[in-house]
Amino acid sequence: MTDTTLTIDTILTPELTLCRVPGSSKKRILEYISEEIQRRYPELSDSQIFNNLVSRERLGSTGIGQGIAIPHCRLEGCEQVIGVLVTLEEGVAFDAIDNQPVDLLFTLIVPKEATSEHLELLSQLAEKFNDHNFCDQLRQCTDSDTLYKRMIGASQ
Repeated sequence: MTDTTLTIDTILTPELTLCRVPGSSKKRILEYISEEIQRRYPELSDSQIFNNLVSRERLGSTGIGQGIAIPHCRLEGCEQVIGVLVTLEEGVAFDAIDNQPVDLLFTLIVPKEATSEHLELLSQLAEKFNDHNFCDQLRQCTDSDTLYKRMIGASQ
């Protein structure tokens, strides 16, 4: 890891910004995200990513309320922090703290040893997603390119 402060715009790529994804369940969404990460980073195992995300969810849902979830996990063999932004066509049950369906997710995959970076990014995301107008703007996006630009524009 470098000493550079990680921010949302340094970890999110257009390829992992996915707009209006169909999803039937929490499990299926986490599988989809894992597959998309593996497609972009072939050296990582989609099943290992999925299993780590599910293990983290078992400790307590990452659904933070207001239709938002921030699934995250540490991953052996991961060399950099990976961010994935997803909006869903329809909300899915996610065991969120307010029991509302989730339709906006930002997934974080971090190297096994990256503790402080992990916590800092979670804090940045929670702050961004606390802004209801910002979340509404993300939900109104109809394509991944616009979604990416909105997320990055807001994090600079």
